[in-house]
Amino acid sequence: METTKLSVYPRLNPRGISKDISVADLIDRTFLAYNSGRLREAAQLLTQKMLPDDGFVGLSLTGALTPAGLGKSCLIPLMKAGFIDWIVSTGANLYHDLHYGLNMKLYAGSPFIDDVALHRDGVIRIYDILFDYNVLLDTDAFVREVIRGPEFQRPMGTDEFHYHLGRYVHERGRALRLKNNSVLATAYECGIPIFVSSPGDSSIGMNVAAMALRDSRLIFDVNRDVNQTAAIVYEAKSTGHKSSVFILGGGSPKNFMLQTEPQIQEVMGIQEKGHDYFLQCTDARPDSGGLSGATPAEAVSWGKVDPDTLPDCVVAYVDSTVALPLLTAYCLSRVKPRKLKRLYDRRDEILDTVRSIYLKTGTVSKVLTGRKIAKRATAVGMSKTLDRDR
Repeated sequence: METTKLSVYPRLNPRGISKDISVADLIDRTFLAYNSGRLREAAQLLTQKMLPDDGFVGLSLTGALTPAGLGKSCLIPLMKAGFIDWIVSTGANLYHDLHYGLNMKLYAGSPFIDDVALHRDGVIRIYDILFDYNVLLDTDAFVREVIRGPEFQRPMGTDEFHYHLGRYVHERGRALRLKNNSVLATAYECGIPIFVSSPGDSSIGMNVAAMALRDSRLIFDVNRDVNQTAAIVYEAKSTGHKSSVFILGGGSPKNFMLQTEPQIQEVMGIQEKGHDYFLQCTDARPDSGGLSGATPAEAVSWGKVDPDTLPDCVVAYVDSTVALPLLTAYCLSRVKPRKLKRLYDRRDEILDTVRSIYLKTGTVSKVLTGRKIAKRATAVGMSKTLDRDR
């Protein structure tokens, strides 16, 4: 006789796999335990809670995904379907995306080739991806030539920088008769803002730095990036939508995306509860103390994730190059395309909204909070100071 406690769980009793099964059905029917089970939960979280009701979905990218072709095969279809609303990426992913946008050739190689021989022959290796050294030199030259343009001669957020860069890639793609080749070009077409949390940490940033020695006036406005990303999240929550984070890998982009809620609550003093849904695909362990492996439960303590939605948060310990194609196929087969939010087009309006609220409620000294916190032994930041700053 089944116990009452066990009867609340579905029985593990899968059917055999048939030759014509779809990817989505394969995931639903056979990804039942261990990390396959978590990937099924991730797919169902995306399609049943993150994407419905026009929820806002932010994507963070780390790891060499674009050179492996995942920009073309996965990210662009998700973006054009309206399933990704804003992005935080490493600069490297956007740099290597340029190779595809400029129709340069990358090759499927092997991780076991003699790297000394590759260096001698002018070949670059990213694990098992190979390309000619001239790909780097030609991409660098394209970036330097583009940022000489007059629209780049001022400080700007990285979202604005990538929008303008994406326009040039889009135009080059049209001249080359390319279609759906570049994440940057697609973001430009779809009005999807792309931020880079460490703009100096990539070949794009290196070329921007070099051009500064030639009197280029381009400077990345990282303060605007921090406030702009927080404003996007506040726009979602204040208009009755869900705010979700879809994290591939970890690193700085993961934190930059998650820190939006502490920026709203802890720094700006605006009442909020955290992101509604958290989905991460990673191979990072939580016990090493690094942010890449930090769990959504830990993020709750920081105010990054809404504690009420914690049971719906998923971490799948799966390589992103395995998980992303499966999740992309699942979403495209289970959810109809959504109307593009075109958040980039409203960037000034969205930022102005959160700025006006912050200037009304924020303080210079310790902010008032709805969270229960212990009283400090020191008088620093106590109520008298708070009252004086209001």
